[in-house]
Amino acid sequence: MSEAILSKVRKLLAKAEDPACTPAESAAFTAKATDLIARYGVDRALLAARDPTTDPVGDRVLDIVAPYARDKVGLLAAVAEPLRCRCVRRRQGNGFAMHLFGFASDLERVDLLFTSLLVQAAHGLAATEVPAHDHPAAFRRSWLAGFAEVVGGRLWAAETVAASESGTPSLALVLADRSDRVQRRLTEEYPRLRTAPPRRLGGTGFGSGAEAGRRANLGGRDLGGAAAGRQLGR
Repeated sequence: MSEAILSKVRKLLAKAEDPACTPAESAAFTAKATDLIARYGVDRALLAARDPTTDPVGDRVLDIVAPYARDKVGLLAAVAEPLRCRCVRRRQGNGFAMHLFGFASDLERVDLLFTSLLVQAAHGLAATEVPAHDHPAAFRRSWLAGFAEVVGGRLWAAETVAASESGTPSLALVLADRSDRVQRRLTEEYPRLRTAPPRRLGGTGFGSGAEAGRRANLGGRDLGGAAAGRQLGR
């Protein structure tokens, strides 16, 4: 991502992460930032189609630490998939090492958004009262599941809009080829990969987490970095 665009996105996300930011203000920052991130992804894909050296397929590993490590993994997956990245979960101590595969520009977008969303989720959880009848940990796990599900849906929508507005008829083929190349890279590294079974969550926080996901700043239109940002409160 060019330094100028990166600087704009970081500033917008920082404003949305501010606990003093109202929902309306956060939505405005969100509209600007997601447009930048999604359109940047389309621009880089088209540039790489002409010159593959500008955006190679790569990988990186993110350490996801406790508490709520598995729930953070779910949020990372919800961000990675719409941005055409794939991730593999590996157990590491009391957390996970998430091995991400994707084009360099898309990996950068995932890391930037994921870091910001963890901060926003931490603020949202801190401001949400756990019902007296619910177990705090169960409530927070279900809250994070709702947050991740809505965020993922909004990112899919943003990517679709950016692609449809590009004015490039061949873009669909370009993006499909990029997804195929990422999948091939992952398969080369993990030829016997298994899909994890779905989780069963018993808390009652899904609805309020989903509402927070609708308000979260994803960086753009109608949508909503640091090791310390990868921590959620207990």
